[in-house]
Amino acid sequence: MTLIKSISGIRGTIGGAVGDGLTPLDIVKFTSAYGSWAVKRSGIKKIVVGRDARISGSMVNNLVVGTLQGLGIDVIDLGLSTTPTVEVAVPLEQAGGGIILTASHNPKQWNALKLLNADGEFISDSDGKEVLDIAERSDFIYADVNDLGTVTQDDSYLQKHIDQILALPLVDVDAIAKADFKVVIDCVNSTGGIFVPALLKALGVNTVHELYCEPDGKFPHNPEPLPENLVDLSKEVLSKRADLGIAVDPDVDRLCFVCEDGNVFGEEYTLVAVADYVLKNMPGDTVSNLSSTRALRDVTEKAGGEYHAAAVGEVNVVNQMKAVNAIIGGEGNGGVIYPELHYGRDALAGIALFLTHLAKFGKSISLLKSTYPNYHISKNKITLTPEMDIDALLLKVEEKYKSQPYTTIDGLKIEFDKEWVHLRRSNTEPIIRIYSEADSEAVANNLANKIINDIKEILKLS
Repeated sequence: MTLIKSISGIRGTIGGAVGDGLTPLDIVKFTSAYGSWAVKRSGIKKIVVGRDARISGSMVNNLVVGTLQGLGIDVIDLGLSTTPTVEVAVPLEQAGGGIILTASHNPKQWNALKLLNADGEFISDSDGKEVLDIAERSDFIYADVNDLGTVTQDDSYLQKHIDQILALPLVDVDAIAKADFKVVIDCVNSTGGIFVPALLKALGVNTVHELYCEPDGKFPHNPEPLPENLVDLSKEVLSKRADLGIAVDPDVDRLCFVCEDGNVFGEEYTLVAVADYVLKNMPGDTVSNLSSTRALRDVTEKAGGEYHAAAVGEVNVVNQMKAVNAIIGGEGNGGVIYPELHYGRDALAGIALFLTHLAKFGKSISLLKSTYPNYHISKNKITLTPEMDIDALLLKVEEKYKSQPYTTIDGLKIEFDKEWVHLRRSNTEPIIRIYSEADSEAVANNLANKIINDIKEILKLS
């Protein structure tokens, strides 16, 4: 059993001993801490709650809502929802914050409390530490019986979120409808099965073949939208002779496409393609994290903009986007952040912008992919002993490659012309993640292996 307490929220496997899994007592404790923090910070006794469709969702939701009531906080319960929908709802409700009950792409035994501030954005590093400190000290007081919070069930945000997407100037419903796309969707039996068909209908897509769209939380495959998990979607695209396939994760903040030939468009290229479309219509700067493909930088510079890198993590990307006033950004895991709508990864907004782009392109999705630089990312890791000084190890690698351009804002990223390698320590286990990118899979793998051998050599000498 696992319980991970981090600045972005609390996640763990359901069951087990207190403090060793995401148990009811842990849920109550951390909800109490967050609710107390949100009221103190915002002065508002109102919190928006929404959840994905995973099996434990109803149980966790009951505990969270009841605990917030016990603190004297009014709850707007969106029920089955998506992460971006809750993010949109918080400011519209003028709430003090929001809690999304989802473990994102983790398997069914996991759940989590994702925590938002009054702007509907993930809480900052310092705020997260404050919440954890409140939880550690049990520094919260519950309300008297006459001051308990109320609960309002609100299912209107599906439509409100879609309406906001349709109102975006760069979303062209007429162009999408005219293209008459035939689409297959894989929503991994979570809330995408409710929201994605509704969005596509609103966009004028009339032929939608639904795969795994029953929101019962029984994930038919690993819910992370990676190529190895999208085999069924690829087969369905071919058998239905569809124009494309669309896959989202359980809380609908990650987005991946499948081409008409059954090949995966690539989660790294979701942001690249959407950014390309936005940049064609609105010059500006872009941001992604250090482990994302260089293709975004190439597309941005070609359009006359400037690319900026951020540390890994949505909060870090959003902070950098605000700092440089980026017009679009996100992460290479299929996460698109479009500030015109809100500062959060939003697969629904990504779908609308991508389909507009594809409709205006007027050719197949595989031909669209061929217009972008073709990079390959190799993802590796090296396991170390728990007592190993990872920071000292990274310093020695940095010294070895000090003649190359490099950055240390998040681990160590070294550039070799258009190739790069990024080393960063895991926050949860004694490993170093080693991501490398090049214009071929073989070169990317060789680059990673070279760095891994360097690390092994350093370890021998130390």
